[in-house]
Amino acid sequence: MPAHADVPQSLAAYVKARAADADGAVEAASAAYGAALAGSPSNPVVAIRAYREALAAGDLALARQAVAVLQSAGVAPADTAVLAAADAVAARDWEAANAAADRMANGPLEFLGPVIKAWVAFDRGDAGAAKLLDKGDSGLARRFNAENRILLLIAGGKIDDGVTELRILLGASAGNLDLRVNAAELLAHGGRDDLARAVIAGDDRVLTALRERLGDGVEPSAAFGVSRLFTRLAADLVRGEARPLAIVLGRAAMLLDPQDDRARLILADALSADGAERRAITLLDEVGPESIYAAPALTAKVTVLDRAGEDRRALETAAAVAHAKGADAEDMQRYGDMLVAAGRYGEAADAYAQAMTRVEGSPGWILYLQRGGALEQAGRWAEARPLLEKAVALAPDQAVALNYLGYAQLVRGENVAGARAMLERAVKLEPNDAAIADSLGWAYVQTGDLTRAMPLLERAARAEPADVTIQEHLGDAYWRLGRRYEARYAWRAASVHAGSEDAARLSGKLSAGLK
Repeated sequence: MPAHADVPQSLAAYVKARAADADGAVEAASAAYGAALAGSPSNPVVAIRAYREALAAGDLALARQAVAVLQSAGVAPADTAVLAAADAVAARDWEAANAAADRMANGPLEFLGPVIKAWVAFDRGDAGAAKLLDKGDSGLARRFNAENRILLLIAGGKIDDGVTELRILLGASAGNLDLRVNAAELLAHGGRDDLARAVIAGDDRVLTALRERLGDGVEPSAAFGVSRLFTRLAADLVRGEARPLAIVLGRAAMLLDPQDDRARLILADALSADGAERRAITLLDEVGPESIYAAPALTAKVTVLDRAGEDRRALETAAAVAHAKGADAEDMQRYGDMLVAAGRYGEAADAYAQAMTRVEGSPGWILYLQRGGALEQAGRWAEARPLLEKAVALAPDQAVALNYLGYAQLVRGENVAGARAMLERAVKLEPNDAAIADSLGWAYVQTGDLTRAMPLLERAARAEPADVTIQEHLGDAYWRLGRRYEARYAWRAASVHAGSEDAARLSGKLSAGLK
């Protein structure tokens, strides 16, 4: 506990909070940090942890309390201004909102300040609010200024000007989903459904859902503009080292717009990546079936449940996504992947077959490989082989396809010379892949060329010391060369990570050698 702690109870609370934090139990950690801060109310070390955990848990009262301590100590991080801005805009306290924007100047978030001020000016009735964003001192500022200038022009009734600038910007970045959604909602509110639908044309499921639920759009306001600004930035940061800032931005966006499911998705992703899967699942469960983000929320839930080790729930959710109305090939393919991971190979093959029917045009080599691989693992080799051959025909330079077909034939004693040639080609394409090196090494063993086999098998074993198959192959090769001690050493290494069936076979080799 830091030396600033001044009561014994705060030490126990702090230790409890750290343990809960490490376990990803954000609500318990937040409560315990709150207790520690109550026992040591001027301790900035406790306060910074309480601030971060409170934001993760959604305890904004504790977050604000912690911010006050950090500000008093002069060590408040720059992102505390985000929460201050959200609080001020929510309260329509425009002076406080501008003050929070000013606090961002000369810091990493300085590009947000002008945008916040422009939306405040709009809500105060300034018809020229968009002009406040004519310039930007950096590439990042120019990008955010340009996007929000478009939204402000549309919100202020200058729809033709806004749409013209929107088309120019989308011409350079048509994949800007957030900008398209935000602009369409404002256009619909302005009575321009025709333009709104043109902006959100395409087969993306969020855009499709928005076209179905466009209605009267969204009324423009500072709360709308600032919340969408925060969500837009959070989406850029959720995967990187700035994830704590994405959490702050997500919470601030939801404070301004509790119905912002886009922010909810981003926040759940950030929390899950930080190990707080339970809290992330709670957030995703809040996304209702009528939300335009309902489908992405279900897909995200599959990922979060998988990260959390909840295999059964993850598989059930993946099945629901794959069979839902409007589900595409990727959804069914993901379900197939999870069935493979669960060892349900026959069902996985069926899922891949359904995915192939959903592909526009002809399925690619990956789906042929996946379906063939699932059938092969299900013991249905006669059905698998033509699919694997099709995968190789479609992608003759893909090492993974060459390796799968070549090795599958080799272990069955089929087309041995052709299989060996495939594996030689695969190694040339991916010389550093341990699994492929092992496959070719084993092909050489099977054809009696131990001299060429050993360097490949030894290299593969060094690269993947925990791979049961690679270590067993190495042990078998050593035994054939009469190097019995080394053979048993490799078999023991394989036994460390072997499942019950492999372990029984390896035990026999260790006791009696190869027969």
